Amino acid sequence: MSIADISAGSGTSHDTAGPKEGAESRSGAEVDDTAEPGYGVQVHDAAGPGPGAEGDLPVRLELTGEERAAVGELAERLTRVAPGLVDAHTWVAEARRLSCRLPLRLLERIRQYRSDPGPDGMLCLAGLPVEDGLLPETPAVPDSVERDATVPSAVAMLIGQQLGEVIAYRDEKYGALVQNVVPVPSLAASQSNGGSVPLEFHIENAFHPHRPHYVGLLCLRSDHEGTAGTQICSVRRVLGLIDEADRKVLEAPRFVTEAPPSFRSAERTEAHPVLVGSPEDPDIRVDFNATVALDEEAAGALVRLRETMTDASESVVLRPGELVFVDNRLVLHGRTNFVPRYDGRDRWLHRIFVHLDNRLTRAHRAGNGPVLV
Repeated sequence: MSIADISAGSGTSHDTAGPKEGAESRSGAEVDDTAEPGYGVQVHDAAGPGPGAEGDLPVRLELTGEERAAVGELAERLTRVAPGLVDAHTWVAEARRLSCRLPLRLLERIRQYRSDPGPDGMLCLAGLPVEDGLLPETPAVPDSVERDATVPSAVAMLIGQQLGEVIAYRDEKYGALVQNVVPVPSLAASQSNGGSVPLEFHIENAFHPHRPHYVGLLCLRSDHEGTAGTQICSVRRVLGLIDEADRKVLEAPRFVTEAPPSFRSAERTEAHPVLVGSPEDPDIRVDFNATVALDEEAAGALVRLRETMTDASESVVLRPGELVFVDNRLVLHGRTNFVPRYDGRDRWLHRIFVHLDNRLTRAHRAGNGPVLV
């Protein structure tokens, strides 16, 4: 299923086996941007439609040819900015400045998403200028990043800088702002962005005190079969399905989370809740591969939460030129399995992390740069 399908369907399927592999759960025509706002789906909450369910825009925005050309022109211009390195502070500053010149309709949608990500917590921007014929071979090495200012990396940075501030972590992929999500032979069976087995549902860097607010994934190449699904589920979709007793348990600091394999140096968290903040519209903090309950009752609640979110999840196949953002405070994401060939034409995504307010992490960013230490 593509993101066009998730935008205008009529219902949600249920699958009780772990993360689904290519399961289709909504279908429908591509969104007509002139139509009245609304997802056309029901939030599973017995108390009513729930937060973000009314008056939201569709999750997908397809750029027109004119808009695509405008984004491409800005990206090309940015690639020529000295020193031509994505992580250079002067280059990031120019990306921030030029991002203000993105097409108006795109800017409006980004701003609306930042205000309220809706019940799905997702936004897909399609039709971005990614030309397969101009791409090099897909990398196939651990810790792959995009240091050079290419058109795709410039596109990711331009849009990310309008959503907030693009950031990175010193201990993950050496602090690179644009990271490659590619299959790596030595990591094929791992629960990491270099693996090709099913990736368990998680929020990004659930262990970290300064987790990304948004995660962006820009597709440069799909997998060979076109079946690798990015799986998503928003806590807003399932809150009304969680038993009240389980909700109380999940709101208590009865869980710990280990750092993912991609972090070179980190320890498990102190005890923390899984559901955080407003009981009516909570954030979620969990990585089902790395979060462990501290007692038997909490373990049972965690298992049932995983089952509920798996049942309500969507599997979305990203196509080249599609950039999907997920709100990392609300949305768990994962990936179905796929079969890489390691032939230079495998699945290739650029990943960025976005914070809304850099001031909150100033003490953790050396030289007021974008990298958290």
